[in-house]
Amino acid sequence: MNATAKGGEPAFVIVTGMSGAGRSTAAKALEDLGWFVIDNLPPGMLFSLAEEVGRAKLAADKVAAVVDVRSLAFTSDLNVAIEELEGRGVGVRVVFLEAGDEELVRRFENVRRPHPLQGEGRLVDGIARERGILRDVRANADLVIDTSSLNVHELRHKIVAFFGGEDRPGLRINVVSFGYKYGMPVDADLVIDCRFLPNPHWVPELRPMNGLDAPVRDYVLNQPGAKQFLDAYEEVLGIVAAGYSREGKGYATLAVGCTGGKHRSVAMAEQIAGRLRDRQMEVQVSHRDVGRE
Repeated sequence: MNATAKGGEPAFVIVTGMSGAGRSTAAKALEDLGWFVIDNLPPGMLFSLAEEVGRAKLAADKVAAVVDVRSLAFTSDLNVAIEELEGRGVGVRVVFLEAGDEELVRRFENVRRPHPLQGEGRLVDGIARERGILRDVRANADLVIDTSSLNVHELRHKIVAFFGGEDRPGLRINVVSFGYKYGMPVDADLVIDCRFLPNPHWVPELRPMNGLDAPVRDYVLNQPGAKQFLDAYEEVLGIVAAGYSREGKGYATLAVGCTGGKHRSVAMAEQIAGRLRDRQMEVQVSHRDVGRE
């Protein structure tokens, strides 16, 4: 799935993932950005959609289809459809939305609807069955977004950040800081562990602050090994980013962690993002666990 339309944008986007993870929200965000979006499309009809779009002379880099899992043949059907599209010269990107089991259960219970695959079983059975069917799809997706801790507005912001610009070529990187005690981001492509640096939490005057505050930033960056680590990892990321681009990967999530996601990871994430921007990369930064204590 490495073909792209002129200008570096995907020619055809497939939005899929777990039921309840936000596919409809993603579709609405794309529509608001001017995309031609078809919701709940069976995988077998993807090529027919592409042909109709071509006949209608719609912009090739503004077409998206939202597909969900309704049969055991979903994965094979989707793979066949993607291969057929690419065989005809249509570039394809797959966006996969997911969320943790507890969050999905809460969402389904809030709307009082059964899971489409639970049948006569429990809600968790349907979720487990769907996750199993989608395992390979998730593994091969170009962009994975975990919506467990996102509201609809935050998810919309992510979609706009990834797809809102028509003239932003190359790899787009999402740098997110996090705290290990709250769990690693499941959508991370790369993970950096900053716990080798002294923790500002144990400095009384720094404890109430976070890594966006100058005293914490300076404390972290002046620790032995901090600058050397940033210099070395910047070079590594340059190599990785170039490889991702050659392989047609348009999006990557870099997770930067420390114990609580408040001090070291925030300061280091900001530094890494700044260095990547200096290399003319498209970067967005978020701090998942700041304010969580």
